[in-house]
Amino acid sequence: MKLIKSTAIIGTLTLMSRVLGLVRDTLSATYLGAGPINDALVTAYRIPNTFRRIFAEGAFNSAFVPLYARRIEEDGEEKADQFASEAFAGLFFIVAVLVIIFELTMPWTLNLFGAGLGREANIDTGFGPPISTFKLAVIGAQLTMPYLLLISLTAMFSGILNTRHRFAAAAFAPVLLNVVLISIFLAMMKADWSQAQLVIYLCIGMSFSGILQLSMIVWACRKAGVRIKPQMPRMTPGMKRLLTLGIPGMLAAGITHINIMVSTNISTMQEGGASWLNYADRLYQLPLGMIGIAMGVALLPTLSRRLRSGDEAGAKTSLNRAMEIAAFLTLPAAVALATMPEFLVGGLFQRGAFDGADTQATGMALRMFAFGLPAFVLIKVLTPAFFARENTKTPMVYAGISAIINLVFGFILFLQVGFWGLALATSFAGWVNVFFLTRTLLRDNSFAPDRRLFDRLPRIAVASLGMGVATWWLAQYFTPMLDGSIIRNYLLLLLVSGLGFALYAGLALVFKAYGMADLRYALKK
Repeated sequence: MKLIKSTAIIGTLTLMSRVLGLVRDTLSATYLGAGPINDALVTAYRIPNTFRRIFAEGAFNSAFVPLYARRIEEDGEEKADQFASEAFAGLFFIVAVLVIIFELTMPWTLNLFGAGLGREANIDTGFGPPISTFKLAVIGAQLTMPYLLLISLTAMFSGILNTRHRFAAAAFAPVLLNVVLISIFLAMMKADWSQAQLVIYLCIGMSFSGILQLSMIVWACRKAGVRIKPQMPRMTPGMKRLLTLGIPGMLAAGITHINIMVSTNISTMQEGGASWLNYADRLYQLPLGMIGIAMGVALLPTLSRRLRSGDEAGAKTSLNRAMEIAAFLTLPAAVALATMPEFLVGGLFQRGAFDGADTQATGMALRMFAFGLPAFVLIKVLTPAFFARENTKTPMVYAGISAIINLVFGFILFLQVGFWGLALATSFAGWVNVFFLTRTLLRDNSFAPDRRLFDRLPRIAVASLGMGVATWWLAQYFTPMLDGSIIRNYLLLLLVSGLGFALYAGLALVFKAYGMADLRYALKK
């Protein structure tokens, strides 16, 4: 129940962030569409976000959280905070150096992310002579790079709070990013800005939101009694162990996200491709963030502390229940995204600069991502079982295999069918990663599917498929009713989604994918 409660807290706040993110993306689609200027913005955002996941979410938290949990269990909170101070100094130094290097080399570095962006000086920024799409992306990337340092430090402090089972502040922090960016879009409604000016202000807003997020998380840590003391980076025994675990984690995250970087680079060769993939990515990230990332964040400290206390059976039970909860929430979401992607994209984004052709293209990419959504969530659930045992090398190897498959398969499909082949390759590679992770956990006896999991998974699948048939019909019926009105479209989306949810809940109850006792117990807690 602690796992359910923690996941619910993180998931609810993540949902708030993702809903605001959808509002932000709706405004982006309205004012920027899916053309070259939005491609420039997507590319500028991609650089700090890619390396944030490598350094903060990938290498750092996978290595830091288990070590910090061990210090708390074995040495107490004071020693744990001393170790966290050492980690803070090291992380700050490494990421600050990286940011400076990127700032100085950005015109060349951007070729790794947006080689296909236009080089003709035909964009009016309102600040000087016209510039190219590529130059606009360079300026935007330089403005967003400070966000990498700020959000990496935010991730570290969030890991500390999560280890102490204080999840709310860390889960709420991303809300601030969307609030800042939405505020800029609202200012656009009253200001006479060009599209290029809007891109520049949005990039500045991203870095400003990093200041707000870091400030809030540091304040939350202070309230929780965490005492991090600034110091010079030193190679202490704790830091050596952190690097020993963190470097494989960094390589694992690096391989995966460098692969995404290459895929994004390939997509810029088709005008609008980067934007279509980005909008589709944002939609499937909604359930992934609410379920997969929330589950992984809650599961890692839970498994770490159980294993530190010698409760191997309890760790296996937690993993079983995490997979069950993830399947119960993810399968219907994946089916819905696969059966009515154009309805969702049209209702959310089709207005202003975002036209029907953009809806069809984005919908196709979203359908391809939907096939891999359960795999992406399972990866978030399975990898903590390795990290909690201080094993970051195995996920690194499997991420590398998955990335190579994604890259090769994606490039071949891009040449054959265009940008959406990259999304299909990403989904296929995700399932390959899940296969290897599951096989290894089973072989090492770190995961043993129990009878309840085997019994409920088929029932969840049947209920999800039944719901999928209904949502497909509903989407066909209501699509002609969509127009440019945000309120009308959102109401239609809520109606179809609500009917689909109600049907799934009813079918799941009929097929005994869950019972009334489960519901009463969860609501009581």
